[in-house]
This record gives sequence, structure tokens and C-alpha cells, in this order.
Amino acid sequence: MILPLDLLESAETNMYELTAATIRRAYQLTMTGDEELVKNNGKVVPTAIKQILTKKVAYRIEE
Repeated sequence: MILPLDLLESAETNMYELTAATIRRAYQLTMTGDEELVKNNGKVVPTAIKQILTKKVAYRIEE
């Protein structure tokens, strides 16, 4: 399965922050591409969520 449900269930993060980070990462993936997109048949949002939850991509909320 492309979407890591076990990581999503055990994530101890604010879901609003996770959603905002996923939206931003999905935009970045759309604009620049990534080798994981080829493996995931071009599914941008699940790839973005997976990269954030596995900490391949870090994010921070600026105030």
C-alpha cells in the first residue's frame, strides 16, 4: 500500500500541521518531481504524506 496507515495512526503530530505540510510538499513534488513518484505511479499526495511521516522531508511551522 502506498499510504503508510500504520505511520499515520501512530503519528504524534498536529493533524492540521501535517495537512499543511503535505499540501506544500505535494506542490513541490508536482513542480520538481521525485524518483518515488515513478514507484508510486504518479500519486503525489500519498507520496508527500509518506515522505513527511518517514521523515525523509522535514517541515517546520513559522510563526
